[in-house]
Amino acid sequence: MRPSGRDLSEMRPISIETGVTRHAEGSCMIRVGDTHVLCTASIEDRVPPFIRNTGLGWVTAEYGMLPRATHTRGRREAKNGQSGRTQEIQRLIGRSLRAAIDRNALGERQIVIDCDVIQADGGTRCASIAGGWVALKLAVQKLMASGAITTDPLTDHVAAVSCGVYAGQMVLDLDYPEDSEAGVDGNFVMTGSGRLIEVQMSAEGATFTRDQMSGLLDLAEAGCAALVEAQKAAVA
Repeated sequence: MRPSGRDLSEMRPISIETGVTRHAEGSCMIRVGDTHVLCTASIEDRVPPFIRNTGLGWVTAEYGMLPRATHTRGRREAKNGQSGRTQEIQRLIGRSLRAAIDRNALGERQIVIDCDVIQADGGTRCASIAGGWVALKLAVQKLMASGAITTDPLTDHVAAVSCGVYAGQMVLDLDYPEDSEAGVDGNFVMTGSGRLIEVQMSAEGATFTRDQMSGLLDLAEAGCAALVEAQKAAVA
């Protein structure tokens, strides 16, 4: 029995509310169970120096957790004092979203995705990727509506979900009680068409077999498909 009472292959409830901030070109609040993340997209008429004058656009991300997003208060992180975990997660978000964008069609501009965790209960990086895609899509829609670009640069949806082995069972969408005790933990980032962008898997106190890895991938496909359906409904 999972602590939440969910079936082994059952996602937590998913909701995505768009237009939650006034000034950002794209914004949403994504809720996956008790994990809540505010995602915003900001369009900038500049790109990093290494791609300047190439005609290519860029998508990058920043990630952070509010002090009381977790059970105990965490200290605010200054940008130059970010933890290794924070830096790793925001790089993952940026890589994931860039995998499904035509940078030529975007043109020489940058879209910055900010993911701020309001409340954490496991899977914050995965929720940030799924919500970050929605914020990015809304910003792209504004660019197209204004005539700044004529072709949608987004080539596919991007979603992510965690899977793992908990109490000897393969389970989908780990919440915090499961994540903190899982013998195997993995994060799967996928496109809407089911192609893999990134897989992060590790054994923590246990090992896993090739068959288990395949089983976790099957669960991840179903979980990402559910997230993509929520994304479609949010941006329709």
